[in-house]
Formats: sequence, C-alpha cells, structure tokens
Amino acid sequence: MNHVAKEDGRQLLAGRSPMVSAVFEGDQRVAEARGLALSFLADLQAVHGMPVSERVTGTVELVVSELVTNARKYAPGPYLLVLEACHGAVEVTVWDSEPTLPTVQSTDPHRIGQHGLEIVVSVCRSFEMHREPVGKRIKVAVALADDWGAGVARQAE
Repeated sequence: MNHVAKEDGRQLLAGRSPMVSAVFEGDQRVAEARGLALSFLADLQAVHGMPVSERVTGTVELVVSELVTNARKYAPGPYLLVLEACHGAVEVTVWDSEPTLPTVQSTDPHRIGQHGLEIVVSVCRSFEMHREPVGKRIKVAVALADDWGAGVARQAE
C-alpha cells in the first residue's frame, strides 16, 4: 500500500522518487517534451530541494530533444516520455511503437547528420535500449552531480 503525502498542494507517493510522464502523439511538438523536462527539473529544485546545475538542465533538455525527435520521426504511433530522479541521476525514458532498435553510429566528422544518439551516449552516465512487446524503450541517465566523471575515474584507479 502506498501512502500519500501532501507537499505544496501536490500529491506525492511517500517513499517514491520524483517522476513525471506524458504521452505525445500526432503533431505535438518536441518543444512540449522539452518544456515538460524543464518543468520537472525546476520542481526537483523548488519542491524536492535537489540541486540541479545548468549542466544538468542543458544536458537533460538536449537528451529529451534528441530521443523524442527520433521517436516522432521514426515511430508510427504515440510515444511516452518518463522523467525520474533516482540513484543520483535524472533518468529519461522514451518508449515508442517502432520495434527496430536504432544503431549508434561510430564517430565520423565527415558524416552530415545522424549524430543524435552518438551525442546522447557521450553525455549520459548510462544508455540502454530494449525491445518491448510493442515497440522499444530507450533509457538514459544524466548524473545530477557535476563531478560524476571525476568520481568514475577515481573508482577505476
């Protein structure tokens, strides 16, 4: 049983990570998905007291834009965007109805276009792709700490 706590007039499930989701379809714009992400990040700071740097804000906005653009461009049906703060990161998940997994291409400075997933992989702490019974799900994590790379390097030593 989940207990409900009230905070600033919002209902939050006690013990759950901050999360927001939305389904997009038709000609809804990618800008709406970015707006949802920015609103979520603002709430992380204002409602939950979590520090969100400009780096995190810019990176999450970029990742949402790239993943949602790909879903809108390549999938025939609606797509779902989920944002969740957990494990020291903002997890961004995009589900769409196209079962074909995208290919992350290797770096090629002479290639024009199709660098989106290459960029997403390089700026995220983790990147996962999964086929689902209907479509696919791509999940990435953007570290909330600005020194996450340094922490990873220290662990490797």
